Amino acid sequence: MAERCGDCPWRRHVSEQLKLRDRVQRHAFEELIYQYNRLMEKSDLQAVLSERYQAEKYDVQKGHDSSGGAESSRSDALQQEMAQMRIRHQEELTELHKKRGELAQSVIELNNHIQQKDREIQNNEARMLEYQQQISSLEGDCRELKSCLQDLERANQTLKDEYDALQITFSALEEKLRKTTEDNQELVSRWMAEKAQEANKLNAENEKDSRRRQAKLQKELADAAKEPLPVDTDDDIEVLAEDGGKGGGETSPSRVNSRTPSKKISQPPPGGLLDSISNIFGRRRPAGSFSSSPENTEAPSGVCAEVRVPSTALHVFDAHDGEVNAVRFSPGSRLLATGGMDRRVKLWEVIAGRCESKGALTGSNAGITSIEFDSAGSYLLAASNDFASRIWTVDDYRLRHTLTGHSGKVLSARFLLDNARIVSGSYDRTLKLWDLRSKVCMKTVFAGSSCNDIVCTEQCVMSGHFDKKVRFWDIRSESIVRELELQGRVTSLDLNHDRSELLTCSRDDLIKIIDLRTNAVRQTFSAQGFKCGADWTRVIFSPDGSYVAGGSADGTLYVWNILTGKVDRTLDQNHNSAINAVSWSPSGAFVVSVEKGSRAILWSDM
Repeated sequence: MAERCGDCPWRRHVSEQLKLRDRVQRHAFEELIYQYNRLMEKSDLQAVLSERYQAEKYDVQKGHDSSGGAESSRSDALQQEMAQMRIRHQEELTELHKKRGELAQSVIELNNHIQQKDREIQNNEARMLEYQQQISSLEGDCRELKSCLQDLERANQTLKDEYDALQITFSALEEKLRKTTEDNQELVSRWMAEKAQEANKLNAENEKDSRRRQAKLQKELADAAKEPLPVDTDDDIEVLAEDGGKGGGETSPSRVNSRTPSKKISQPPPGGLLDSISNIFGRRRPAGSFSSSPENTEAPSGVCAEVRVPSTALHVFDAHDGEVNAVRFSPGSRLLATGGMDRRVKLWEVIAGRCESKGALTGSNAGITSIEFDSAGSYLLAASNDFASRIWTVDDYRLRHTLTGHSGKVLSARFLLDNARIVSGSYDRTLKLWDLRSKVCMKTVFAGSSCNDIVCTEQCVMSGHFDKKVRFWDIRSESIVRELELQGRVTSLDLNHDRSELLTCSRDDLIKIIDLRTNAVRQTFSAQGFKCGADWTRVIFSPDGSYVAGGSADGTLYVWNILTGKVDRTLDQNHNSAINAVSWSPSGAFVVSVEKGSRAILWSDM
């Protein structure tokens, strides 16, 4: 039994509780029992006294009969005493009955309380059994959870060890990547330097060859002037063939004149191509000066007499193998240049409403981001994603110089008005001013934000940035003259023909005209479906400044009338993707739009 009680502590607990209840309830009933015993004693005493009274009464009556009146007084006194005693005993009896009733009621209440406690004990015992079962179940769950916890701790330790090993491996790989990146940057720098050296050597050799051919040409011309004899046809053909082999298949006007002896050609022609090559990085000659290639030199155009608002797609063609980012007409409106992600700048000639391919300018190592001709149309400047800007000559498609120095992709590059300096803006948040005479970077200005587009006047550069600001720079002091904040990232800038108004496009899908004289927004354009498709979406003034053209992300070309402030034309039937850039020919006759696909479209009102 002791073992069972030891095995079952709840039974021992119940026994102790019963003993405690016995002690507590016994102490409560002791007074009740004591009073009850007194009541019973008094009741017995009263019965005894009543019997004694009856006996004495009987004796008194008997003595009265025997003794007569002598003892009547004694009997009366005894009766009074008995009456008083009886009254007192009656009162005590009443009091005892009252106490007895109270005690009985207390007994009933205590019995009820005991029964209630018994029921509670039973309920507690049942609950104890339930709790004991729950404890057994929870102990089993606890054991299972402890086992799972141990498994998880082991798995966690394993994962931690693997993580530590991976962290060590990652650190080693990161260090290796850093070293590889440094080596790569060094190799790229060396490669770019070697490439620049090779380009310089090639240019020097080409210039030597050109000077040699020019000297030979001048000698032949002098000989022809001294000896005005008929020239044999076979010799002419041989000379032309030789010149065609060296000059790219085109017949030089000077060589044609050498076939006819004349004193007028005895004087050697001006430097022509030789001067063009030697002055490529210097100031340009006036538009009216002599050139050895008159067919490829375009005079700068003024304000056009008539602007045609485009309404018809004259020619839809695939301009590049991939996305087309930039497009620009030459100053004479005859040539069109496009730049794409295929790392090429392509030249097109607009003939009879069609764009005929003239050739491609190669040398870029990444996609082209912007294009610009110089004021004479002789040179083409292009910015690219390989952190560089490049200059080509338009007549012979030769790469003249590569300007490197930015640490991020170059998003825009522009000639200054003197054509001897250019400004480039990059993703590395800097603007660089380059001198084409000395072929060096003259100034580097930290703009504080990625530069998306640039326009230039003679001494002022306006740049549009990712931080929604247009900044105006003084080239001479390298300082910001003023800033103008728009509501979205600036994607495009353009100046009207008299450079008094600045056109901006931003990612909040608004096109604004800023009056440069008051430095305030003069006009804002928008349309229901117009949405700027990229951070490099370009919009443009018409040549006379009366219209604004821009392409939307859905491939729709919008033309706004500046006088009315409303959309004049909406052309949405030919582009299949977002329009990246638009160019309006200086003559006002044509508009070209290019898209994120490979397509370009020539528009006019014909």
